[in-house]
Amino acid sequence: MTPKTLWTFRPWAIAMMAGVMGLSMIAVFGVIWFQLSSDARDTFTLFQRLTLLAFFGTVLYLLYRMGTVSVSAYEDCLRVRNVFRSYRYEWTDVKALRFRAGDPWLQLFDAEGNRLGILAVQASEGSRASRAANELAAVARSHGAGSGKPA
Repeated sequence: MTPKTLWTFRPWAIAMMAGVMGLSMIAVFGVIWFQLSSDARDTFTLFQRLTLLAFFGTVLYLLYRMGTVSVSAYEDCLRVRNVFRSYRYEWTDVKALRFRAGDPWLQLFDAEGNRLGILAVQASEGSRASRAANELAAVARSHGAGSGKPA
């Protein structure tokens, strides 16, 4: 059974940027490819075509991951999805959350003294991010996390 989500935050700015960049990349390179003469396209070997597809696929995958960063609170844990990796923290392992003026994104400090940037809550979102940091801190405190407060 999937645990009930108490609170989730996804940034709008980065999702829109990643979507626009992905669609633009597909459109521009699609137009360029089909504007090439068939003789010019025929000069590409199978390996070169596969390399181009692998490159574009990798860039599109990274844009997808950027566009889907999020942070979600559950009864038993906090889940963070960053670009390259996803994390799961028990509430007792969350010692502090900090989002000070000038910080690029929300910082999570765990029980072992490690720091994790929560990319979903980033300064580019402005007051929406500040509200999200305060809401998440309140949820964290109510579920037994440390006494850290966003500043």
